[in-house]
Amino acid sequence: MTSPALLATLSGLGLGLSLIVAIGAQNAFVLRQGLRGEHVLTVVTVCALSDIVLIAAGVAGAGAALKAAPWTVTAVRVVGGLFLLGYAALAARRALRPAGDTALVPTEQSGRAFPAVGLAAILATTLALTWLNPHVYLDTVVLLGSIAGSHGAERWWFAVGAAIASTVWFGALGFGAALLRPVFARPRAWRVLDSVIAAVMTVLAVSMLAGA
Repeated sequence: MTSPALLATLSGLGLGLSLIVAIGAQNAFVLRQGLRGEHVLTVVTVCALSDIVLIAAGVAGAGAALKAAPWTVTAVRVVGGLFLLGYAALAARRALRPAGDTALVPTEQSGRAFPAVGLAAILATTLALTWLNPHVYLDTVVLLGSIAGSHGAERWWFAVGAAIASTVWFGALGFGAALLRPVFARPRAWRVLDSVIAAVMTVLAVSMLAGA
């Protein structure tokens, strides 16, 4: 007979994957860093730990606090929307005016596939794409937290399942991106990817600002 704890864990795992496996700003950034092979462990770790913190907050009841102060979500929508518009503009610029080193081939000067980007800049972008996304709070804290509450005493096992889903997904997306590197050995592939990222970011930004 299946234990309630196992059922709650599997339920959290399934819901966590259904919420996180979608085209979005955070996933697009993790994929791009995985393809570049740059600070992948840092990006994956920050995304997974952030999700775990938000999941724990939702299960602990933070969703009720968000519902009581809806202006906080509105503020995040505005700031996040403006940030995504800026990121979309950068992606569009890369697509329209590639720097000439966007293929996965080493440069003569450094022997790297890309000019190095500082860890601080990558960390700041990862945190912004994670914590300035209002859907993170609505989906992870409010929705997931509410469903976790329906499991009663087993709600923390539900949280464990959701945390596993986030960790596995970001790890697979970041490190599994290496399998696509042969495709991105051509500059044109990067221009297509950046065009898609720019379009996705713009749509998300407009939807955020429209809902603010």
